[in-house]
Amino acid sequence: MTRVVIDTNVFVSGLINPSGNPAKVINMVLNGELLMLYDVRILDEYKRVLRRDKFGFADNLLKPFFEFIESAGESIISNAEKMKFTDEDDKKFYEVAKSGKADFLITGNKVHFPKEGIIVNASEFLIKR
Repeated sequence: MTRVVIDTNVFVSGLINPSGNPAKVINMVLNGELLMLYDVRILDEYKRVLRRDKFGFADNLLKPFFEFIESAGESIISNAEKMKFTDEDDKKFYEVAKSGKADFLITGNKVHFPKEGIIVNASEFLIKR
């Protein structure tokens, strides 16, 4: 099974636009086609960001989504990376991807990450997988 780390912005985009490529990635996770890797920091960010009032996502829909990630995904204890990131908040996704031997780290902000083959946006992922 393809092992992926998914940046929060992919979930936001996919939930806002259910017909876009980020939504296709989310559907693949929900259908069991992808194994999501995460750690406590990532799950925390998902919960904090997706519950923001400005998005208007209903908590009664988000709660089962978070529970699914925890039960169907793989929790990773990551190693710290020494490199500097443009946005240090994104480092956790990279650390989990590297430590968890992810096939892909899917993000909407590739410029925030090192230029590596595993770091792709949703469109690139759908082509490469």
